[in-house]
Amino acid sequence: MPQAYQRAGQEYDRLLAELCDNLNLATRNQAYTVLQAVQVVFRRLLSPTDALRFAGLLPAVARAIFVVDWKPNEHRSDFGSEDDLYEEVRAVRRNHNFAERNAIGGVTQVLRRHMNPVELETFLTDAPNGARRYWSG
Repeated sequence: MPQAYQRAGQEYDRLLAELCDNLNLATRNQAYTVLQAVQVVFRRLLSPTDALRFAGLLPAVARAIFVVDWKPNEHRSDFGSEDDLYEEVRAVRRNHNFAERNAIGGVTQVLRRHMNPVELETFLTDAPNGARRYWSG
């Protein structure tokens, strides 16, 4: 069994703890919702092919969060302004979402530490305009 699956729970726990620290969140539930929101918004900005390529770069549990309830026809190609993206992040589970203005940068910064940097850079080089800005942290 691959290590990524054997240690998925431990890695996810570390990821949530880092998100709490990085984003000043009080609970794992808050960290989960912000992680989910940032990933869902990014997924919507990618074609289905790019979304699947990107999902393969994520740690196991983050990958599951990225694809759960995915509707490939939700794709849209406009990355929009930082304000637009922030409002879209805040709209995901709005009543449970504690995302602040730094949510996208905070989540992508933490996720980068759990991803292969060369593979992520290769993806961002080929990804649609705006993807690199979204992942600039």
